[in-house]
Amino acid sequence: MLQTPEETQAALDLAKATADFGLAKLGAGLGAGIVAIGAGLGIGKIGAAANEGIARQPEAANDISGGSLILAAFIEGVSLFAVVVTLLIALG
Repeated sequence: MLQTPEETQAALDLAKATADFGLAKLGAGLGAGIVAIGAGLGIGKIGAAANEGIARQPEAANDISGGSLILAAFIEGVSLFAVVVTLLIALG
């Protein structure tokens, strides 16, 4: 059974769209994973620096822990935004 050139082109367009959609999902999954790793590393560094600072100056513990909590919240906000963007890519 022979196909017309229009049918062949339609089949090629469908195959290309399907391949692009699969690559978008792969990229979104990798992006979400990288974001989670980056957020974990960033919050870990904040925690380590805060503990070291408190060990050096125990009288400044409240100020150091408050600042580190705010910084951790900023990192979580940025990582949540990035995960939402990757989900939009995967679903869009």
